[in-house]
Amino acid sequence: MHEVFENTVRFEETDAQGIVFYGNYVTFQDETVTAYLSAVGYPYEELEAADWDVHVVHVDLDYRKPAEFADTLQNAIRVDAITESSIEFDYECRRDGEVLAEGSVVHVAVDESGAPTRVPEAFRDAVVAFQEDPPDPV
Repeated sequence: MHEVFENTVRFEETDAQGIVFYGNYVTFQDETVTAYLSAVGYPYEELEAADWDVHVVHVDLDYRKPAEFADTLQNAIRVDAITESSIEFDYECRRDGEVLAEGSVVHVAVDESGAPTRVPEAFRDAVVAFQEDPPDPV
């Protein structure tokens, strides 16, 4: 996993039980994907300029332990697989090394019309160069 995003839990992200509302982990996951894409040289603006984008088609999260107000969280992510038109990210949210939530998110590459398109070779190459453990298949 590659740690790409750290955040401190804001009061508004907690619920009546005083813990992070479960839906906010999806936001943390999304912010981590955004940071990863920027780290490999493909911020969203770059995707759009290259005439392709990514849309979320599947999210999976398992919750292990709750985070609380003012906790500092480390969010880690890696590309697990790149297929013809999709990119699957594995995700972990940790506090002081302890996994609080983990899961995956699948994005489909789309063209300007919103139709699925092949994930560009340049993006595949950037991911392989960035990660210590390359995704399957590339």
